[in-house]
Amino acid sequence: MGAADIIAQKLSTAFTPAELSVDDESARHAGHAGSRPGGETHFNVRIVASAFEGLSRVERQRRVYDALAEELKTHIHALSVTALTPAETWNER
Repeated sequence: MGAADIIAQKLSTAFTPAELSVDDESARHAGHAGSRPGGETHFNVRIVASAFEGLSRVERQRRVYDALAEELKTHIHALSVTALTPAETWNER
């Protein structure tokens, strides 16, 4: 199982999201700090979950980072997070 799959699995378990995308952007960072041959170091996550209702943007990100604590210690060098509530996605349209 690849890092993106592990991220998706852990976030799905922690937040039961209505929407989740995990994009491996490692190729865009080749040669930069933290990159490794084979990638799987830099990720962009978009997660939409009711669990974020009433939480600040910072607290939402903290909870995502907490859910991925082990991966951030060992595999993931960079993680970009967009964490929204279902109601907030209506504002995007």
